Amino acid sequence: MSVKKVVKSEEEWRAELTSEQFEISRNKGTERAFSGEYNNCKDAGTYLCIGCGQELFSSQSKYDSGSGWPSFFEPSKGEQVKTETDASHGMARTEGMCSACDGHLGHVFRDGPEPTGLRYCINSVSIKLDKSD
Repeated sequence: MSVKKVVKSEEEWRAELTSEQFEISRNKGTERAFSGEYNNCKDAGTYLCIGCGQELFSSQSKYDSGSGWPSFFEPSKGEQVKTETDASHGMARTEGMCSACDGHLGHVFRDGPEPTGLRYCINSVSIKLDKSD
């Protein structure tokens, strides 16, 4: 399954997102640890990209990493989250982005639980939960 790209101008993104959503998802910002809406959320459902609505993560892959951000051990499908090297702030990290709209989600670390060993450390502001009934 191929991902349909979502392309918008900066003005369109600014009109559709709150200032905090724009800063984090379009300018690669980070929300403060332990401040996000979904950090302690235990509700079942699917987490969608705040920018384009693409499905990103299932609540079934969410776990408490103690990091202060919502953490998942895998995306809900293989190609929804793309990664690239982030060398900002004097560190080499792996950035996680929505593969459809290139929105910044957070970072991926290799200290997560089985079965993947990965921790997708995601900003709550970059996602929205579609709760299961």
